[in-house]
Amino acid sequence: MNYPDDWQVPEFKINELSQKGQNYAICVFTINEGSNFQRQIHEMEALSHTFDIIIADGGSNDGSTDPAFLSSNHISVLLTKIGPGKLSAQMRMALAYSLARNYEGIIIVDGNNKDDTSAAALFSKALDSGFDHVQGSRFIPGGKANRTPFMRWLAIRLIHSPMISLAAGYRYTDTTNGFRAYSRRLLLDPQVAPFRGIFTTYELHYYLAIRAARLGYRITEVPVTRTYPKSGKTPTKISPIQGNLSILKILINAVSGRYNP
Repeated sequence: MNYPDDWQVPEFKINELSQKGQNYAICVFTINEGSNFQRQIHEMEALSHTFDIIIADGGSNDGSTDPAFLSSNHISVLLTKIGPGKLSAQMRMALAYSLARNYEGIIIVDGNNKDDTSAAALFSKALDSGFDHVQGSRFIPGGKANRTPFMRWLAIRLIHSPMISLAAGYRYTDTTNGFRAYSRRLLLDPQVAPFRGIFTTYELHYYLAIRAARLGYRITEVPVTRTYPKSGKTPTKISPIQGNLSILKILINAVSGRYNP
């Protein structure tokens, strides 16, 4: 893949399991999500007739992203990051590849089986209608927040969403939800410039929500369902203390404009 010289994209491997067939791609982010990921991929097979599904793997070693399994579920591409960085590095990888493959819009979703991915049709409809940043929300009519941990619910509703909304000048209701979509024109705007090495963990999620609104792009939310398990460990990569402190620091940096080009 050839990218503009000023794009900073982590090194990654490409395994194209099928040719490009659709206008929109769904990029699924995963690293060692095991059976949760595989159940989600099996459920997402029904979407493969409408979207090209791209797996953006952060370097799983649990066998969950085995190409034979992915191919049997009609996954289009497996991207495996081998360069540095975490979620935002995976995003830079997946978004850069998708733009180079000439998709008109890109839907992103976590690969831990918390999201009802059948809502992808709502995202594509919003992109078709000319929206540039589409945020999934479990807190608007039609959305469902099933078994969301109380402290997480509190942080989203009272801290995270209000701060992002204030900085953006647009009222978001669910700013930690990773189910989103972006238009091609938004991602290619040099005033947005998402392909920079400063984006390594959760920065891109927050930055794009704010920057898109500030630059006058069309924003909307669509209802989604996010379900946490009835028992056992909560599927998350955020540690209780250090992880949440890091999130707070990134949030402050984002709302203060420190990631702007």
